[in-house]
Amino acid sequence: MTSRSIPSAAVGGWRRPVTQGFTLTAVAWLWLFAYQLNRPWWDLVVYDWLGLDEGSRLGSGVHFFLYDSVKILLLLTGIIFVVTIARSYLSLERTRSLLGGRREGVANLAAAGLGVATPFCSCSAVPAFIGFVAAGVPLGVTLSFLIASPLINEVAVVLLYGMFGARIAVLYVASGLVIATVAGYILGRVSPSRWVEDFVYRTTLRGAAVMPGQQLTWSDRVIMGREEVATILRKVWPYLIVGIGLGAVIHGWAPADFFTAVAGPDNPFGPLVAVAIGVPLYSNAAGILPLVEVLYAKGMAIGTVLAFMMSVVALSLPELILLRRVLKPPLLAAFVGVVATGIVATGYLFNAIL
Repeated sequence: MTSRSIPSAAVGGWRRPVTQGFTLTAVAWLWLFAYQLNRPWWDLVVYDWLGLDEGSRLGSGVHFFLYDSVKILLLLTGIIFVVTIARSYLSLERTRSLLGGRREGVANLAAAGLGVATPFCSCSAVPAFIGFVAAGVPLGVTLSFLIASPLINEVAVVLLYGMFGARIAVLYVASGLVIATVAGYILGRVSPSRWVEDFVYRTTLRGAAVMPGQQLTWSDRVIMGREEVATILRKVWPYLIVGIGLGAVIHGWAPADFFTAVAGPDNPFGPLVAVAIGVPLYSNAAGILPLVEVLYAKGMAIGTVLAFMMSVVALSLPELILLRRVLKPPLLAAFVGVVATGIVATGYLFNAIL
């Protein structure tokens, strides 16, 4: 009785996914290690080795630039890779049915709710935004996700609850959902697709466009993810570094006395001024809350304080610089205008009812 040998091609075809699985697992652990080490590493470099004062504007600014540059590049790399592979499993029809198959308004609310469940910072939400657009989700619906994801952060909601109570926390979440839903709905009514850069709609594999319904192996999907990371980072990294650099320059420049002087309770334009000041700043919702608490303690109206917080997390300058690589100026200007208007209106509403 003779034994049959297994064809070498079959053995190679079996080994390749296993090898890739081990490699991806190792890379994922390395990514997680780098992400966890990022802050203590730059603490050591900036404050111990360079001897800069943690409480000084120079020390905090240099640390901010180095730490946030690495953090956001790591987040962009991980999110782009995962989103690209996930997107490769979704047909246009299935993706549209998840978010785009509903009535306008309902779909925007669903996307805003998804943004709450995936609380990225404003910059790291951009790759997910690109993935949704490329997968065929209507642009207005995707913009609702882009607004809600950084705006409504579960850590910030818990901290808001601890600082101001349940009423303020609930009102903040509700107003954030309304802003994201309404802004996305309005922007979706102006045929915004013409103002999106062409590369957003193209998914490629080894330099060739991937056609709808094309059969892909796991190796193909990994290669797609790797190529998408390289393509997008190559296009956006200069914008990202400039944006973070500007954020670092003004980081620490946020004197509470100045804010209360120009946007205090006696200024009828307080929410408008607070939003104008908040947009150039860059932080996530949890990071800006200590300043929010100080401003409120110094007498600034709660609506003005929350409008400032919303503008910082939903319209940060680094995000807008990054978005410029994705959106053409007319749509970017409309995005800023609609969201800022909603935030200012929310500030005035909160001041009136609280």
